[in-house]
Amino acid sequence: MLAHEIVKNIQSGQVSPQEVVSASLQRIAQLEPRLHALIRLNPQAEQEAALVEQRLARGEPLPLAGVPVVLKDNICTQGLTTTCGSRMLADFVPPYSATVVEKLRQAGAVVVAKANMDEFAMGSSTEYSAFGPTRNPWDTERVPGGTSGGSAAAVAAGMVPLALGTDTGGSVRQPAALCGVYGFKPTYGRISRYGVVATASSLDQVGTMARTVQDLALLSDVVSGYDPMDSTSLEVQPQFAAALQASSRGLTIGLVKEALTVGNSAGVLEALERFRSVMEAQGVRFVEVSLPSLEYALAAYYIVNTAEISSNLARYDGTLYGLRVPGDDSTTTMMQSREHGFGPEVQRRILMGTFVLSSGYYEAYYGKALRARARIKADFDRAFSEADLLLTPTSPFPAFRLGEKTTDPLSMYLADIDTVAVNLAGLPAMSIPAGFEGHLPVGLQLIGKALHDEQIFAAANAFEQATERAFARAAI
Repeated sequence: MLAHEIVKNIQSGQVSPQEVVSASLQRIAQLEPRLHALIRLNPQAEQEAALVEQRLARGEPLPLAGVPVVLKDNICTQGLTTTCGSRMLADFVPPYSATVVEKLRQAGAVVVAKANMDEFAMGSSTEYSAFGPTRNPWDTERVPGGTSGGSAAAVAAGMVPLALGTDTGGSVRQPAALCGVYGFKPTYGRISRYGVVATASSLDQVGTMARTVQDLALLSDVVSGYDPMDSTSLEVQPQFAAALQASSRGLTIGLVKEALTVGNSAGVLEALERFRSVMEAQGVRFVEVSLPSLEYALAAYYIVNTAEISSNLARYDGTLYGLRVPGDDSTTTMMQSREHGFGPEVQRRILMGTFVLSSGYYEAYYGKALRARARIKADFDRAFSEADLLLTPTSPFPAFRLGEKTTDPLSMYLADIDTVAVNLAGLPAMSIPAGFEGHLPVGLQLIGKALHDEQIFAAANAFEQATERAFARAAI
């Protein structure tokens, strides 16, 4: 059942929040052994559902009344372990909840579980979790994408109708594409990062996932908005649900030339052509635009990303919190704690980031990456002088097989080639289900101007309605 249907049925008394949560937990019990989408269940979920019913009886307005939600396990939940998919935080129980969690609970949502993820949100396949890989509901021999793969798989499999992930370089959008659901990354600052464990602070954003645009808008309205606890938070009123009433007629969508040349699979190219045909029938105009600096985006991203990772993860030193492996002195303790607490991909990125920030190399690498980042943003600004929205693939190919890229880090990094530039520029973007390649879903990415997030929802909704949700359905 979809989120908006659950809310309607609960508010009309046709079903209770406890019944909805119980059904979600039963679905999880049925599918979780095959998918491993989750790290842990919330043992208080059914009690929280009962409290939602009491709040409804008091007449409280609850836009997500009784809706089961899963959270990526780098979003802090008071009293419930938050691991970031890492041995380093395997026993970490936060003393507070993230702002987005508080907003969900205020809206009547019930957090039923924490979702599996690539360790500390580093990866593109959810194979780099210390708790084992997640499998794609469409084909359990394939990856769900990453790093929010557990969240995407849970929504795609119908375990829950809604999920939160985080998106540092495509970590909501890419798994959404590979699992056939909607994934939205907002303009930087529109959703609070307070209580979200940092990976790369200038890139990280909380993102939303759902199986319909209507549900995605409902969730995005609830978790967006200004938060004084986040110094990067923007004072912008969310209007996502209202945007669904807007017509897409008259919109201009720019086809990004550099993203449509080589490397895209047949199913992706077919989805692009279908999207164009469907939207032109809705009165949308298409033009070709160019982002000349896009070729530098992946390199610039992995320098900025690793530099900020090196800084943010310095706190895990075996002293203050996290795993502690005692040694003969403080240096040995730190080295042993990091060796046993961090997996190979996290260690690799810390080393890369430390190198690009080191004396003698800072300007050659980090300084140059920052200049490339500025050029990328300027190119986006020029493109948006010609178009209201931009269109690219979300991923150049559908879900790949488990183990196919884990031995080749550069190949894994290339899975993010269509998404990282959006984070570097701080722009909003959404992956929409737009087709299939064989039995595997394919996603396309709509990119909007900063603070014009709602315009993306209007276009995505027009496509969904025109195709009668043909590409957004539960996998199992």
